[in-house]
Amino acid sequence: MCGVAGFWAPQGGMTEPTAALRAMADVMVHRGPDATGEYFDPDTGLGLVHRRLSILDLSEDGAQPMVSSSGRWVISYNGEVYNFRALRSELEAVGAVFRGRSDTEVILAAVEAWGLVATLDRCNGMFAFALWDRRERCLHLVRDRLGIKPLYYGWVNGAFVFASEPAAIAALPGFPREVDPGVLGLFLRHNYVPAPHCIWRNVRKLVQGHRLELSDPQPGEWPEPRAWWRARDAVAAGARAPFTGGEESALDHLDELLGDAVRSRMVADVPLGAFLSGGIDSSLVAALMQDGHQGTVRTFSIGFDEEEFDEAPYARAVAGHLGTDHTELQVTGRDSLDVVPRLPAMFSEPFSDSSQIPTFLVSRLARDHV
Repeated sequence: MCGVAGFWAPQGGMTEPTAALRAMADVMVHRGPDATGEYFDPDTGLGLVHRRLSILDLSEDGAQPMVSSSGRWVISYNGEVYNFRALRSELEAVGAVFRGRSDTEVILAAVEAWGLVATLDRCNGMFAFALWDRRERCLHLVRDRLGIKPLYYGWVNGAFVFASEPAAIAALPGFPREVDPGVLGLFLRHNYVPAPHCIWRNVRKLVQGHRLELSDPQPGEWPEPRAWWRARDAVAAGARAPFTGGEESALDHLDELLGDAVRSRMVADVPLGAFLSGGIDSSLVAALMQDGHQGTVRTFSIGFDEEEFDEAPYARAVAGHLGTDHTELQVTGRDSLDVVPRLPAMFSEPFSDSSQIPTFLVSRLARDHV
């Protein structure tokens, strides 16, 4: 998880642009504790900032915001493109030269070679990024197919602003901090704030599978996002060409697809682990990780004093069966209640999924090891 943020203030709406970028970055330090970087173009008033959680290419060659080899494109990117090695090989075959080993650099090279839309179609991953075209003076905001990575945008004091979370936007001087009562009603109905809405007035979420282009920011005008991927199109394509094999071949094909999905997510330059609850999903992921891993996979779970909520015995049994290096933390009701005051800072918007508390606890446990 990294943090992306920035603004475009062509009329000089940011009187202290460097301080504004740093304020946005400071709020997102939990998203990227390893490094921070800034980019500001005084001729256009365009600023980008990035908080880095180093997973691939831990060197300075992977630092962001990153400028393309031609100097035309600048990106601040959160996520991971799982097939970046295959894309890199394609690009090297047509003459691209890389200085580092990050997927960020592959995205930039791909945009230069194929254009943005064709690059998105080729990318298998989860991502949200801001891409600045210095030649055309055009800003692109992009969110992945299913919206796994977040991206918000809006207006503050005549500047177009964007960030991985609304707290970074709210950190800007002059942000009014006005709750949208209509969106509050949506939250009470759905237990979360659905896209494209945000709990704050004058802030929106970029809808999953959409991209936004901005070349002439006019305060108060909202650029129209465009879909680059739709779930209904994927469903329709599947209906036109349904799987025709039998049950055994379907099982083999599913095993192949799941195995490939898990292996592709294990490409990293740091130790990785898995959450394990003992349920079907996490047990399957842990089993596939262990099957394709050189060495022993680290797994993590938490247990509760209340027996009706405690999944730890199931996780322990699965870990024993698979032979993982398992770490378990027993927590009390007090431990859970102590998390509650921290929830607003974690999520930036109201969010009513009760699993957010155990998810934080097991994430904190895992962060000490992987």
